[in-house]
Order: sequence, then C-alpha cells, then structure tokens
Amino acid sequence: MTETLNMVVVPQSIWENISKTLSNVEALLQKRTEEEVSNQWIESTQARKILGISAKTWQTYRDERRIPFSQFGRKIYVKQSDLESFMQEHYINSRSQKGGRV
Repeated sequence: MTETLNMVVVPQSIWENISKTLSNVEALLQKRTEEEVSNQWIESTQARKILGISAKTWQTYRDERRIPFSQFGRKIYVKQSDLESFMQEHYINSRSQKGGRV
C-alpha cells in the first residue's frame, strides 16, 4: 500500500505564529515538568541514598532541622527541591582554597 503525500500551503506569517506558539507550549511544558520533579516527595531511605549518608547521620540532620521533612507515623518524606537546596548550600567549588592549601 503506497501513501500519498499531501501538502498544504500556509502564508509565512501564519506559519511563524504557529511555530512561535509551539515553542511557547514546549517551554511551558518543560518548566512545569521541572517544577513537578522538584516538588516531588521522596521517602527517607531514598533521600539517604541520594545524600550518601547513614541512618544515624540522617537522624541527626532531622533532629537539627537541617532539611525540612514531613512525618506520617513512622514514615518520613522530604521534597526533592529541599534536598537539592541542601546540597547546593554545601557545595564546595573545586577552585576554592581553604587553609592555604593548593
């Protein structure tokens, strides 16, 4: 079965408007997806794995309120964005020098 190729001629101004609208929709969807991911709640065990810390260190962080969390019974949840903020606050640039060491 062969398909026929149909073409439609559209004035350039209309095509540019359609193209711009599609770009705006794509940008909006990308932004919304990023917001949904950063607002996603994750369980305590996954948060510990992301941070690479022990259960005791995780308990200390919660006791000291270093990272916001929610607790329902024995289950603890944190937002992905809060973990990312915590990691960004503790980011050490490889070019920074501490203690005079190179």
